Amino acid sequence: MKKFIQLVLALGVLFFIASPLVQAEVPNTPINWGFKKGQEGRPADAGKEREKLIERYGAVYKGDPNKKEIYLTFDNGYENGYTNQILDVLKKEKVPATFFVTGHYLESAEDQVIRMVEEGHIVGNHSYYHPDLTQVDDARVKRELEKVQALTYELTGQKHMSYLRPPRGVFSERTMKLAKDAGYTHVFWSLAFVDWNRDQQKGWEYSYNNIMRQIHPGAILLLHTVSKDNADALEKVIKDLKKDGYTFKSLDDLFADKELDHPMLHKK
Repeated sequence: MKKFIQLVLALGVLFFIASPLVQAEVPNTPINWGFKKGQEGRPADAGKEREKLIERYGAVYKGDPNKKEIYLTFDNGYENGYTNQILDVLKKEKVPATFFVTGHYLESAEDQVIRMVEEGHIVGNHSYYHPDLTQVDDARVKRELEKVQALTYELTGQKHMSYLRPPRGVFSERTMKLAKDAGYTHVFWSLAFVDWNRDQQKGWEYSYNNIMRQIHPGAILLLHTVSKDNADALEKVIKDLKKDGYTFKSLDDLFADKELDHPMLHKK
């Protein structure tokens, strides 16, 4: 019995040593992205601990709170018939956006992805199979990102992919480090609401009011393209925010400004 117990303990030690998740160089404790919502023009606040990770890994969730600039981002897990309407509005209003796509979206909505790139938008990485990246090993994380980048390039010719939005809004310091080592920057958000339930749409005013209630200088908006509410509200949102003095910028603009303010920020 004593030898059996020793064998079990030895196997346990070997598993502990071999496990890529346990042996991570940095903590792999899952973190669900969240923040105190902005209101009356005041920026959202993610809190000190999340702010530290944001700064450590060069990530973002909002821009300059002193500039009335907005960054539109959309998550595209699957096509629900509204992306072309959204693209029509963006084209009409000359507004740039970033679309974070999954493998399923790339495989099932090729025309929309091609149109995004052709019309000057950024296609970002939302992982291929949309897993909780904190629960898969390093090799799987890398495959998830590489497959999205490769298929995006095959479809659109977009060679470079810089931005990652973690699936389900779940991340850890480990997954942030893996992404950064692979050349990605985590892009979170400072404005969002429940808009992804396609069978629980409430009308365009629901989307419009949620956006206008939380809007603030430097806001990074997260919207889902499966939402009819979002598609129907978008043109009025853009026009009214422009009237209020806001301008719409791309994530590339945001990082260019950050590098001008902090020249050594992205130096290795």
